[in-house]
Amino acid sequence: MALVQTTKTFFQYKALLKQLVTRDVKLRYRRSVLGYVWSILNPLMVMTVMTIVFSTFFKSNIFNFPVYLLSGQVMFSLFSSSTGGAINAVIDSGALIKKTYVPKYIFVVARVTSALVIEFVFSLGALFIVMIVTRKQFALCNLLFFIPALELYIFSIGMGLFLSQANVFFRDVQYIYNAILTAWTYLTPLFYPIEIIPEPIRSYVMRFNPLYIYIKQFRDFVYDNTLTNPMFILKGFIIAFITFVIGAFFFKRNQDKFILYI
Repeated sequence: MALVQTTKTFFQYKALLKQLVTRDVKLRYRRSVLGYVWSILNPLMVMTVMTIVFSTFFKSNIFNFPVYLLSGQVMFSLFSSSTGGAINAVIDSGALIKKTYVPKYIFVVARVTSALVIEFVFSLGALFIVMIVTRKQFALCNLLFFIPALELYIFSIGMGLFLSQANVFFRDVQYIYNAILTAWTYLTPLFYPIEIIPEPIRSYVMRFNPLYIYIKQFRDFVYDNTLTNPMFILKGFIIAFITFVIGAFFFKRNQDKFILYI
């Protein structure tokens, strides 16, 4: 019954969700001359710098390194931007929460969804351009990229719900998470192959790093032009839903106390 009621409430406020997402997207590049073009230029510029560094100084032997790098960066940027924005979603909306009743989780979902639009959907344009420039072969399985993206979206909402409620009570959470996110970046094979990680660390990364699972699927579909292992998809959805349930549980349990701290 609680799930049904929550679902009904969510659809009742879908217009607000749309407004919040639209606002976040517009504010991202407000007063910028190039505007939304930066959503494509940013990943392209980062990819160019990283390609020069790793091909010139570190002699990376990864085939078609630009596509390899960008296919991982697109996914990780979605996660880091969505959770980084969601962590302050409740605090930033404190004035509205105090004035009227609004489902508080809607602000978290809005931040994650706006990151999906800005950091993923727009960045896919950059990836598409790079694939054309590098003469990357296209395949039908490329169209399955949405599967790991959906998994990561659900996972990010769960993380966002947990982080946002924790940050209301302990503002140090955002700073601790920034440090964790930095370590997470280097423990995820974005610009290096997983094979260079020594055992047993490699096995831990492959088994316990959710970002590796999502990026591996995405690269299978887009970079390798192959169908990923179904067990990766199953494991990715299981981790995503477990994280979502945990985040929703803590958020729901503590949301009535938010007004005392924001």
